[in-house]
Amino acid sequence: MYKALLAACAAALLVVPTANASKHMLVGINDEADTLYGNPDVTFPILRRLHVQVLRVNLYWGGRFGVAIERPLNPTNPRDPAYDWTLYDRTVNYAAQYGIKMLFSIYGTPGWANRHQGLNRPPIHFQDLQRFATAAARRYSGTFRGLDGRKLPKVRMWLAWNEPNNPIFLYPQYRKVKGRWRIQSARAYARICNVVYNGIHGARIKGEKVGCGVTAPRGNDLPGSFRASVSPLVFLRACKQDGMRRFDVYAHHPYYGSKRETPSTKPHGHAVTLGNIGVLLRLIKKLYGPKHLWITEYAYQTNPPDRVFGVTPAKQALYLREAFARARRFGRIDMMLWFLLRDDRNVPGGWQSGFFDVRGHRKPAYSVFQATARAATTHRRPH
Repeated sequence: MYKALLAACAAALLVVPTANASKHMLVGINDEADTLYGNPDVTFPILRRLHVQVLRVNLYWGGRFGVAIERPLNPTNPRDPAYDWTLYDRTVNYAAQYGIKMLFSIYGTPGWANRHQGLNRPPIHFQDLQRFATAAARRYSGTFRGLDGRKLPKVRMWLAWNEPNNPIFLYPQYRKVKGRWRIQSARAYARICNVVYNGIHGARIKGEKVGCGVTAPRGNDLPGSFRASVSPLVFLRACKQDGMRRFDVYAHHPYYGSKRETPSTKPHGHAVTLGNIGVLLRLIKKLYGPKHLWITEYAYQTNPPDRVFGVTPAKQALYLREAFARARRFGRIDMMLWFLLRDDRNVPGGWQSGFFDVRGHRKPAYSVFQATARAATTHRRPH
């Protein structure tokens, strides 16, 4: 099956993107290190000065920071004693205090739900994930009262998982069945998307939006290879064939592939970057109608310190301005989030795309993002 999908997607790459400029694209940041785990009294004032409209963090179902480390007896009830929402309650309260909308990515399977195979393995019973999604939507409905008796702020934007075409986040990517390779990640993700969508909307709260896809920009399409992965267009077609039924918006991470690429450079092969993002929009429309797109991660790393993938700080700022302007030209792109507030100290394994280096010094991209976000805020004000 996957060879036929690969051929179909190769033809799709020839499509010329169309654009009707968006006047209401939300601008924000994807960051956990400083916002979810750091000192919020330091971080959130910075986000306000940057005019951040949306903050994305993972809402971990399982794992070290997971809400449901133990199996709940009443899983759709956010008050079940097995649940620990402390970290996430703190984050939504701070975000509301500073006028920032939250975007939660539900991710990570707890050990009790998949026989302790790891966060990136799907649950054995997908209904467990749906029930958790319902509990999360209810807790952050805007009417639910926290431990202190106050109503918790509302969350209306959700994502199902993170980069499911990447084996780091969903494994296995392929499985051999009767001598033929099957895209197992698409098969599992179709069900993940369906149950998160049903779980969130099953809470019957108005205004909820569930994003599916959340795809990485590239994949090798080589089943049986080391770290096999699936390219985004092949993955989307496979998800459709495997029964991914409904979502409110699609999400993607159109990162560059080398430091020689600008935001408008068209990539080689089957990658989907910002340079050919219209191809993805066209395929979404063909398969699901004119759904809109959220760019929930995007960034350029800097050199120093990353000598392999980093560009100069000046180019990072230039490319940031170009990238947000390019995304805005597509009327169906509703959101664009920059990845990382502050550089990771781990240069080989982390990302150095922050607005601050590890010593806390601002990069030029700080001011460019600030101006971009301020302009986006102005555009969204009612006339």
